[in-house]
Amino acid sequence: MSYKTHTCGELRLEHAGRHVTLAGWVHRRRDHGGVIFIDLRDRFGLTQVVINPANVRSPEVFAQAEALRNEYVIQVEGVVAQRPAGMANPKLATGEIEVIAHDVTVLNPAKTPPFAIDDDGRNVDENLRLKYRYLDLRRERMARNLIIRHTFVKFIRDYLDARGFIEVETPILFKTTPEGARDYLVPSRVHPGCFYALPQSPQQLKQLLMVAGVERYFQIARCFRDEDQRADRQPEFTQLDLEMSFVDRDDVLNLIEGLFTEFTERYAHLHGKRLSFKPFPRLTYEEAMERFGSDKPDLRYGMELFDVTAETRGSEFLPFRVAHVKGICAAGCAGYTRKQADELTEFARRQGAKGLVVLWHDPDGIRNTGAGAKLSQAEKDGIVAKAGSKPGDLILLVADDDRRVVNTVLGELRHELGERLKLADDGVMAFAWIVDFPLFEWNAEENRWDPSHHMFTAPKDEHLPLLETDPGSVRSKQYDLVCNGYEVGGGSIRIHRRDVQERVMRLIGLEIEEARRKFGHLLEAFEYGAPPHGGIAPGIDRLTMLYCGEPNIREVMAFPKNQQAMDVMAGAPSPVYEQQLKELHIRLAL
Repeated sequence: MSYKTHTCGELRLEHAGRHVTLAGWVHRRRDHGGVIFIDLRDRFGLTQVVINPANVRSPEVFAQAEALRNEYVIQVEGVVAQRPAGMANPKLATGEIEVIAHDVTVLNPAKTPPFAIDDDGRNVDENLRLKYRYLDLRRERMARNLIIRHTFVKFIRDYLDARGFIEVETPILFKTTPEGARDYLVPSRVHPGCFYALPQSPQQLKQLLMVAGVERYFQIARCFRDEDQRADRQPEFTQLDLEMSFVDRDDVLNLIEGLFTEFTERYAHLHGKRLSFKPFPRLTYEEAMERFGSDKPDLRYGMELFDVTAETRGSEFLPFRVAHVKGICAAGCAGYTRKQADELTEFARRQGAKGLVVLWHDPDGIRNTGAGAKLSQAEKDGIVAKAGSKPGDLILLVADDDRRVVNTVLGELRHELGERLKLADDGVMAFAWIVDFPLFEWNAEENRWDPSHHMFTAPKDEHLPLLETDPGSVRSKQYDLVCNGYEVGGGSIRIHRRDVQERVMRLIGLEIEEARRKFGHLLEAFEYGAPPHGGIAPGIDRLTMLYCGEPNIREVMAFPKNQQAMDVMAGAPSPVYEQQLKELHIRLAL
């Protein structure tokens, strides 16, 4: 027996008169004077079912229909009919028809759910939604998100397959890898005292696949990082992992740009998304920081940083006299009160600023209060010119001896004001590339150089001579794909020669013996003819979040953890039995 001849989303006027069988969940039930209307739901849509005592095969059927409640699982047999004149529902794909029921069978009754299923769930406590995730996923919005994710992943597979890539799975149980976060460790029963690590990414393995001659590899890879949670982060996540041999930077960038351009134009527009730039802009790391104060700038709006260090040099206003001074202009915000300005000042301090200079641009010039009263007219004119400010605008300035602090604080302020003023177009996917990152960053606490990306990233060829003499000036072959204020993918051209890899390891303080112990398999592989290679790892969850217009990645994952990295549905993590610990040769000391 087939439970259904059609889905609840496919019947149309051309099916009128056809005898059909549907099955699904009672989405809504309405009793109109002895005639019961049911909106029957499955993953594919809704169909209106009319249960009239004059049409059902027996009074018992109608009595059973009267007892139906939301979320009951039922089967309906009946005939498709055109809805009466004026009763069509243009919001439904099936809105021109209804099914006149002859028989109704309850396949499974349901308790009253802890929350309504027929809304988008945004006003329901998230922990409650996660506890009953199997109910939450019945919502139209959540089902749509899973479908968009599926479409995205299928497109990726087809796109890369057509370009000579093969999908290769790599181990989940592996060795610890230096990816910048804590590993999740898995104890070994047969090797007491030894642990596997869940991969933060398949970094070493995909490089070894290049040594193996695979040339074009990809994987929809599961990755694990034990780090603090936030809106775009989960302890386990999925990325498109991709590596190519005999390539340089532009080969990787052009391939990935083509992938996201084609997907957005072919599918994402169906969900109200469109590209902002084609081709994607390419900004150097330095340019991104100077113009936007961020290496993942949201390019859906302007409000770029401007520099007035020269205009304020030697100012009578002491904070400006010898510092780097930069600012942003908030158009139309001169109506901000002193209280609102103080809130922005406190926000800037939390980001690391010593303070925030707020200037109101009135019709007759910069308001002569606060810092505005301490600046000369020439300084005010210079600031207005650099800001591109007009009467009615608000100018925000940050000064510090450290230019990086100035840029970072203004970048955060730019983002905050962009949110407050709703400057970003939600329908836009503003992709861009950030390139030419520093290869190293100075770790003052440890008094050493750390890799900015990871230690396998190649330096630019012309900067190889600077490795030992001027590490801070070395630029890398790293590249990040950013979109709407998020880093959505990072990659690099890799080091493929053992001598260069060992030079980098020495520079970051990794003794060669320790390096051989941790990465000897990779270093040895480089001596067997490793080709030039590089890759990238766009985040599936983060990109799906943006394509779906959701505020966090939990909304596009079937069974995510909450903000405390807990699975509140299953109760994980959980204690284990003492016998299990004994088998693993582990004793707890809490």
